[in-house]
Amino acid sequence: MAISLSVVLMLAIILVVMIRGGSIKAGPALVAALFGFFLASTGMAPTIQRFMDSIAQTINQISF
Repeated sequence: MAISLSVVLMLAIILVVMIRGGSIKAGPALVAALFGFFLASTGMAPTIQRFMDSIAQTINQISF
């Protein structure tokens, strides 16, 4: 749960920066946000969640 909350917060910050920077307008940003919202209620949501979890685990295993 903590990972998904962090990802949502990070993506929200990126979206706000892109809107303020002018690289994306508010209309397309709203469409993208609604697409993500509705995608989360489909049968594809568990697959996407597993994919994001595997990416987070891979990043976590990287040592410098």
